[in-house]
Amino acid sequence: MLDALVDASRRAGATVISQARYHFGHDSAAGFTAVVLLDESHCSAHSYADEGLLAIDIFTCGSTDPNDVLTHLRELVDLGEVHVREMSRFKVDESQAGPPQPADGDALPGRSPSRRQPTS
Repeated sequence: MLDALVDASRRAGATVISQARYHFGHDSAAGFTAVVLLDESHCSAHSYADEGLLAIDIFTCGSTDPNDVLTHLRELVDLGEVHVREMSRFKVDESQAGPPQPADGDALPGRSPSRRQPTS
């Protein structure tokens, strides 16, 4: 899964900075977590092997579209039935100075951060 996340991210035009995976099952239910750090944000996958589920988060900003990452990932891996939930990452109140505050709402001006959470 880690290699597929890396490849799908690159195919979508993202810049891969780092990657890591961890296999669970020593003292917990079997499964894994895979994380790909992108210049544009990150992608991650967490398996729930005992339930037959896989949660994937794809966060991007700039010109990299999380939909493209997911499309390429589905070409590389049979994810089965996929449910997608898309959320904006930040809400910006332009009347206040300071950094943007995280919230469900609008994206940062000039950027399109999105969160894709497909599960299969």
